[in-house]
Amino acid sequence: MNISKTYRTVILTGLLMPMTLFILGCYNGVMQTIYRAGVIHQSSVAGINYYQGLTMHGVINAIVLTTFFAVVFGHVTVSYYLKREPPKLSYQISMLLMVIGTLMDLVAMATGKAQALYTFYAPLKASPFFYVGTALLIVGSWIAFFGWIKIWYSWKKENPKSKMPLAVLGTFVNFSIWLISTLPVAYETLVILTPWSLGWTGSINIPLTRMLFWMFGHPLVYFWLLPAYVAYYTILPKVAGGKLYSGNAGRLAFLLFLILSMPVGVHHQFSEPVFTPGTKLWASLLTYAVAIPSFMTAFTVAASLEYGARKRGAKGVFSWMWKLPYFEVDNYLFGYFICGLILFIFGGLSGIVNASYTLNQLVHNTDWVPGHFHMTVAGPVILVILGMSLYMYSSVSGKPLKFKTFAVMVPYVWMVGIAFLSHGLMSGGLMGEPRRTNLGLSYTNPASPLYNQHFVPTTTTTLIGGLIMGVAAIIYFVVFFATAMSKRVNEPQLILPESEELHEEKEMPLLLTMKPWLILMIILVMTTYVPALISVFKYSKAVPNKFQPDSPQNLQK
Repeated sequence: MNISKTYRTVILTGLLMPMTLFILGCYNGVMQTIYRAGVIHQSSVAGINYYQGLTMHGVINAIVLTTFFAVVFGHVTVSYYLKREPPKLSYQISMLLMVIGTLMDLVAMATGKAQALYTFYAPLKASPFFYVGTALLIVGSWIAFFGWIKIWYSWKKENPKSKMPLAVLGTFVNFSIWLISTLPVAYETLVILTPWSLGWTGSINIPLTRMLFWMFGHPLVYFWLLPAYVAYYTILPKVAGGKLYSGNAGRLAFLLFLILSMPVGVHHQFSEPVFTPGTKLWASLLTYAVAIPSFMTAFTVAASLEYGARKRGAKGVFSWMWKLPYFEVDNYLFGYFICGLILFIFGGLSGIVNASYTLNQLVHNTDWVPGHFHMTVAGPVILVILGMSLYMYSSVSGKPLKFKTFAVMVPYVWMVGIAFLSHGLMSGGLMGEPRRTNLGLSYTNPASPLYNQHFVPTTTTTLIGGLIMGVAAIIYFVVFFATAMSKRVNEPQLILPESEELHEEKEMPLLLTMKPWLILMIILVMTTYVPALISVFKYSKAVPNKFQPDSPQNLQK
């Protein structure tokens, strides 16, 4: 599909800008492992202190990169399947707001005015510049979604008997979750945190701000994951040389994510006393339920891969696993997808631990938690982002991919790094190793009275993993930016590998519309958050405060 020059510029900007910032995000990620392993016994290096770097790592990697990719992948996916561009004004305004918001966040973080991690967690305070910038990034992504809705209705008028393409359904489900879940955090940042940060309000209700954040914070995980799921259902079977085993299974999985993704955020707050045991139990049950579409996806994708392998000549019960195109230079996307899937097996299983109220008490605020989410975010999410960014940039720019052998190496080196990093974090977490903390000043510093020799092997393992991931990132950046700086050779095209469905399945009306699922989603959200909100106002209140940006200590007397 040929696209206009303006649309192409927006797509390439949406790939280049976050990938450039990803260099800074990766650098600070590696530095975190160096600090925590006790290699450095100080609070800052090269003018960036530990918590400033931690904020950069989290915000750039988990919010900026993922949001830009979701929007760009949405542009490409929706336009490819509906064969039309969104309204010019929508994608231009969307990208402009996202770029401005990101630059505001970057300035706040680079000048040390934002050291609140990525969770916007009071009483940690950041500059109002940071909160407004984040809000602009979010609003920009909304506008992109509104543009897709417009061309969807236009396409539907011309194709009244055609069902929504699976990839478009996955994208619309993802951004419906995103739109609804970002409303609470937009309210938190703009109405509560920004006036508080400006000094216009003298008190703040901390449990309320945390609840509003986690109404967004856990659906954010699925906002990260669902573009990867779209790729697994609609691209991976083609890349593997086969077909999608069941389109209906994919539709049901996406729609289950729609109703189950948002009302589970309370499980991040099991240790907070403001919520009743009933609310926590309900959140726990819903969290177990949200594993169902992931298990469905595991089965459907595995069946699709097996079919592809057997088309390539595989025989026997398990030998098909070795017939897949792991190291084919011209099929480099497969490595990014399969390595992400392997890591996600362990990320999903460790996530079930977090869903349990009793087990959560053991791992809460320990390194188990970042160990788990690095298996998910830095596993399937980042690897699909890396692989598809190469593919989309090359096709949309008309520039052939450079150093393809290096491109094939990246996901496997990255996977080994994640294995070491997450094993070190999760093992340390089971021994009580705290997350977020600069251990190099305390628990891994022999000169400190808090020194704990049992944390040395686990933090060293984490360091090894971080360094290996750093090497993989360097190789990737060489490939990406060498491609970006090369000359255009081919005609720019907006194209995707499109998987056919193996079976002509019976159409199920309930899987062809989002309306009843959206209603059910709102009902489930209310069953969780109406009682939660009542509890917050019943058992907590706004407290007078005087907080400094670099300390959560209340100085108000």
